[in-house]
Amino acid sequence: MDNAAQGGLDRRSKRDLEEGIQRDFTRKMSYGDYLRLDTLLSAQQPLSEPPQHDELLFIIQHQTSELWLKLLIHELRSARSLLRDDQLAPALKRLARVKHIQHTLTDQWSVLATLTPSEYAEIRPFLAASSGFQSAQYREVEFLLGNKNADMVAVFAHDEGARAALDALLHEPSLYDEFLAYLARRGYAVPPALLDRDWTQAYRLDDGLVDVFAGVYAHPAEHWGVYETCEELVDLEDNFQQWRFRHLQVVQRTIGQKTGTGGSTGVDFLRRALDLTFFPELYEVRTRIGG
Repeated sequence: MDNAAQGGLDRRSKRDLEEGIQRDFTRKMSYGDYLRLDTLLSAQQPLSEPPQHDELLFIIQHQTSELWLKLLIHELRSARSLLRDDQLAPALKRLARVKHIQHTLTDQWSVLATLTPSEYAEIRPFLAASSGFQSAQYREVEFLLGNKNADMVAVFAHDEGARAALDALLHEPSLYDEFLAYLARRGYAVPPALLDRDWTQAYRLDDGLVDVFAGVYAHPAEHWGVYETCEELVDLEDNFQQWRFRHLQVVQRTIGQKTGTGGSTGVDFLRRALDLTFFPELYEVRTRIGG
């Protein structure tokens, strides 16, 4: 059957290169040069002996997660800085990107979930005491969002760079703290105790702030920028909890109730994280709406 009989489609298995496509990179930077692919793609060094097919999956899953966490931190730091400078609109743009990164991180768990308990058991001994619990970047995200825990800093005593970064974030206002300061500068009656507190402590619910948000939610059109930011923050926390829950599910289906490689109780430890919250007033105010 000729092309005309196939509706005029020219079906080919080869696409010719256009004349203008760059071929000589002896004096020009290539795609691989720009992305440092020689370094990036040589960073996967399986340790299993004899070699186990599934170890590469485990390594790449966690390395790519760390890359996304790096970008997440970059965007959250920028959003926090923009709020500090009263630039709400670009801060919201940053948070929109954060939410997409979160979705990508959560979706990645479906790839790791293809690792069966038997397959994971073949590589687990080679992890030694290493564990995702020791991800400094994950802790940076938690600190930026307000789940401060000074005890976590000591976990990174072996890595001065990570320890210093976490310790600095421990003593700085979180994203939520900067949002509350922004509200205060806009004339909202944020309780003074929330604006000058010990930043090293985890944030706790304040009934006075719930009153402030109740007013925002009662008349959203009059407080649209603030109202929108509140909902963006709720989206962010919801996404984070979905990540935590998906992590819990994958661990449970892979190791059951075993102790984690880093020494935690495993599933039970991860389940307790689901009780943590970043923005408690934004959930508490929902009880008041329409009541």
